[in-house]
Amino acid sequence: VFVFLHRTFDIPAIDAMVRHYLHPLRDFIMACLVTSSCCIIYLVRRQQLELIENEQLQAENIRNQYEVLKNQDKAQDYIQELSRVLRYTLQSNESQSVSLREEMEFASAYIFLLKMRFENNLQFDIQIGKSFEDYRLPPMAVQVLIENAVKHNEISDRKPLTIHISTDSEGYLSVSNDIQPKWTATPGTGIGLAKRYRLLFKQDIQITEDKEFTVCIPLIDEVQ
Repeated sequence: VFVFLHRTFDIPAIDAMVRHYLHPLRDFIMACLVTSSCCIIYLVRRQQLELIENEQLQAENIRNQYEVLKNQDKAQDYIQELSRVLRYTLQSNESQSVSLREEMEFASAYIFLLKMRFENNLQFDIQIGKSFEDYRLPPMAVQVLIENAVKHNEISDRKPLTIHISTDSEGYLSVSNDIQPKWTATPGTGIGLAKRYRLLFKQDIQITEDKEFTVCIPLIDEVQ
């Protein structure tokens, strides 16, 4: 425009006028470019954040669905094992002795319930010889010893507890655990396992207490 005016009407100082008007125009164009770039970057960034949030929400939704299904499975397993415990408890009132196989099947259901409660803070090391599976013992004897260990010992993240259940070559079943007494004492089971052994089998159980608390109960071979 300035060149056209200069050539047509011979307007002087065209160079000065051009510089005078081009500097604000240049600044305006640069400001528009910078502002537009910032707006574009902001919009792209916001869109990326929205995509990330949507993906996170979808992932969280999937995790929640998984947890719901897992908890449903745990609840079903808990009910199933609890029913096994209740059935065995009722059946034990009708018999004076059970096989070690039956007792350990019940103990596995009882252990499952305890693991649901204490999770990884309670572990079991079970070493049962197959040759003793048909030997006899009072019903719920192993459960009583496990319950005794759980009641009297601290079980926490700071002090997890491992209960060892095993048989030896002499026909004894032992249940042992580290001694981790609770701050508050808890009463015993009151079932009197030692008395039951003397009445049923005319034998005594053995209790030792050193670094570990161990109870050994004799398994009865009815063939003898």
